[in-house]
Amino acid sequence: MTKSVVFGMILTIIAFPRFSEARNLSDRESRAAARNQAQTPTLPARISIARLKSPVKLDGLSNEPAWEGIDPLPLVMFMPHFGKEPSERTEALVAYDDDYLYVAGRLYHRNPLHLQSNSKQRDSGDPSSEWFGIVIDSFNDKENALSFFTTPSGLRWDAEVLNDAQEPDPFNLSWNTFWDVATIRNEEGWFAEMRIPFSSLRFQDNNGRVLMGIIIRRRIAGNAEWDVFPSIPPNWGFYSFFKPSQAQEIVLDGVTSRRPVYVAPYVLGGLGQSFDPFEEHTDAVRADRFEREAGLDVKFGLTSNLTVDLTLNTDFAQVEADDEQINLTRFSLFFPEKRLFFQERSGIFDFSFETGEPNRLFYSRRIGIHDGEIVRIYGGARMVGRVGPWDLGFLSLQTAPLQDLSSENSSVLRLRRRVFNPYSYIGAMTASGIGVDGRTNIGYGLDAIIRVFGDDYLTLKWAQTLASGADNNPFSLKPSRLLFDWTRRSQKKWGYALSFSRAGSEYDPGLGFEMREDFSRLALGVDYGWLPGENSSLFSHRVSFSEYVYIRNPDGVVESARVGVGWEFLTKSGWSGKIEPTLFYENVPKTFLITDLAEMPQGRYTFFELHGEAGTSSARSTHVKGTCDVGTFYDGWRTSLGVEPRWNLSSSLELSGTYELNRVSFSERDQRFTAHIARIRALVMLDTKFSATTFVQYNSAVDAVIGNIRLRYNPREGIDLYLVYNESLNTMRRQDSLIYPLTSNRAILLKYSYTFNL
Repeated sequence: MTKSVVFGMILTIIAFPRFSEARNLSDRESRAAARNQAQTPTLPARISIARLKSPVKLDGLSNEPAWEGIDPLPLVMFMPHFGKEPSERTEALVAYDDDYLYVAGRLYHRNPLHLQSNSKQRDSGDPSSEWFGIVIDSFNDKENALSFFTTPSGLRWDAEVLNDAQEPDPFNLSWNTFWDVATIRNEEGWFAEMRIPFSSLRFQDNNGRVLMGIIIRRRIAGNAEWDVFPSIPPNWGFYSFFKPSQAQEIVLDGVTSRRPVYVAPYVLGGLGQSFDPFEEHTDAVRADRFEREAGLDVKFGLTSNLTVDLTLNTDFAQVEADDEQINLTRFSLFFPEKRLFFQERSGIFDFSFETGEPNRLFYSRRIGIHDGEIVRIYGGARMVGRVGPWDLGFLSLQTAPLQDLSSENSSVLRLRRRVFNPYSYIGAMTASGIGVDGRTNIGYGLDAIIRVFGDDYLTLKWAQTLASGADNNPFSLKPSRLLFDWTRRSQKKWGYALSFSRAGSEYDPGLGFEMREDFSRLALGVDYGWLPGENSSLFSHRVSFSEYVYIRNPDGVVESARVGVGWEFLTKSGWSGKIEPTLFYENVPKTFLITDLAEMPQGRYTFFELHGEAGTSSARSTHVKGTCDVGTFYDGWRTSLGVEPRWNLSSSLELSGTYELNRVSFSERDQRFTAHIARIRALVMLDTKFSATTFVQYNSAVDAVIGNIRLRYNPREGIDLYLVYNESLNTMRRQDSLIYPLTSNRAILLKYSYTFNL
């Protein structure tokens, strides 16, 4: 450990003087940016939004009499030169009537033929296109928001913003809701109109008076430019312009929350096949299963602030397969949630611990998935919203038995409320799994996120679990989980983070995710960031130092440690890069297998890794990101290379892929292996309603090729027709005197759902 600390300090001392001149330049040009901002109109703390006096025809042009007299909101440049006037004339207008919030963009361009629009797919996040949209903090809670964006092709992109857009993963991209958009291109540029139902937003009104927060953004792709309202500085990184805490507060008068009722039945049919090998034969036994399913989802407003979702015989056949991963550790892999039922305001169910680690009290993939197999969900309910000052989330589902797993009820209750100031919260959560066989696991906890001053936040969390067969002593630290974290959330000048967490020997969150057990963790991070200003080709860059150590609670022995320094940058043209040398220490308590070809014996290991990554400008139709990790690995060597290309041939065709190479060798033990992962995705878009995706993955570690073809027809929100074809191929067919079939399983499924708005 002493060597690790000294190593990190030396690298920090070497790196820091190289940036002293840039720091002075950054300070001068930051003051210049502030002067530019001072020239923009001063806005009140709250803006009253105008009510439309006549109907709006949703055609993109916003030239009806209804829009007359509505003042445009003043956007400023976010990047590449913060605080300057946008390079192209932009008029953003917001208004409303009894049922809808309207957002219009008049997005002028000197050279309309140069407008980039490289996708038509619903929820495509293509960064090489022009963009316009709004971020809405509908409950004005300064932490969560809903985003609605479009491009010249008229596609719809919506997502939830979580945790005040704190990096590295501030979005729930799977969230969808009901809204409409129309766009048009002409000789002046492109124009957009959005119509967002109040029933899709959910908010709290006070006798018809509603307070929300909004952020408007425009992307001018050819200039690698982002413009924003209000004038939000990039002090918190690239996602600064998504931060609800920086949104402009608006007031709507004479608006009341709606209580919508949506009924969405689905029908599904198809054929599934699996193939099992005969011993010493090339033939295989084929098992056919015919799929015939029907189910129902219902959504309604229980009160003006509470929405209830009911589901019966829930099915997720249309969900895309997980990305294949190579596991080089002794810990479980973590996969993100993609199922839509768990998406709406999913941020309220967040009770996670260490930043950058997946540990959490509730992990929704524990419901309906067991050891990689799908578990039938009989049905359940979900409720989210607000009761008085409290944010409320409730979830309860009943799953069917599967092999040795009994039928189980999984339930989660979450409460949070604002305290002290608009940016601080206290909350509580319970998560329980109760099987019909009597097996139980209950987790509960309390948490607080407190804005102490400026960008400094204190996070406190405590959780306990009670499980069948455990001592379940609530006054003991054994079933408990603790977290203390003090962080300065800034990427301009000094930033820092100090945290301590602990998990007891009996802490076992049955509905959560925990990589380790019975440990204490100390972590420290310090960084310094610059916004170099107009005279530099860099938009931002920063240096960092970070260290963590995991200690086994029973004997106080260091189990894992890491210390590293790094430098990362983002250029004004959109290129990005990072370099990070890191020293690791691992105390392996018992031998574990990395693959069938290599194992890691018990022992203590110190090893070094150099990580680098670089990406071309995302504003171009062709984009490539590459990563490289080289260095020692336990008592051997490791080289990992990755490349992710994306090519938008047109607005109707996109090709993308991923290739990962992991080469590990332990020469002293004569063990080595090479693992490959390759993914190829082709996306065809006839228009914004119809798309076809082909997704093929190869993983040499499990000797499999997994293919997926998905056709989607989505004429409007609430109507979906999917045709899905899945197939898994064996690439190593002769194993242990068995000859495996070429195909291990395949399925073709047709699913149709229709939403009735009652």
